[in-house]
Amino acid sequence: MQYINSKEVIKSTDKSGSETNDCSVRAFTTALDVDYDSAHSYLKETFKREDKKGCKKMNYTAKKLEGETQKIDDVEFDITVLPEDKVTNTYKLHGEVIARKKTVKSFIKDFAEGIYLVLVSGHVFTVKNGLMIDNVGEEWRPTRKVESVFELKVKNVLEQSEFEFARFC
Repeated sequence: MQYINSKEVIKSTDKSGSETNDCSVRAFTTALDVDYDSAHSYLKETFKREDKKGCKKMNYTAKKLEGETQKIDDVEFDITVLPEDKVTNTYKLHGEVIARKKTVKSFIKDFAEGIYLVLVSGHVFTVKNGLMIDNVGEEWRPTRKVESVFELKVKNVLEQSEFEFARFC
């Protein structure tokens, strides 16, 4: 399992230095490569996140946002909440088929490409193309159960790439 500390990716700001319970802000920041303060403002406005109190009802709000293009800085993206069958594994136990929540390690193995916000009990972090981006110490907890997952699909990256290519031709 590949891991990187989110503090290595996020530029420090006055707001990031004074915040606590900001895993949701860090997750959006690292997933979309946007400014911490912009992600903070987005979550405060869109997800009703209160300073230093974390983000409540993330799953509920994300489901309401499906189908509506979101924007942080110049990055446009869509949020899709993965269905239950994508975040569970099935096992056969004594002839009976049982569905259990995937572990973080199992999710990363199965979803090696794409950008995801992975919600575990009381916490959220980024999985980006198989790379886990999270707080220090969390890399040693690969057996945490996945509660929910949001897939983020960036919309304007290809358009920017085509523009850059055309500009140089």
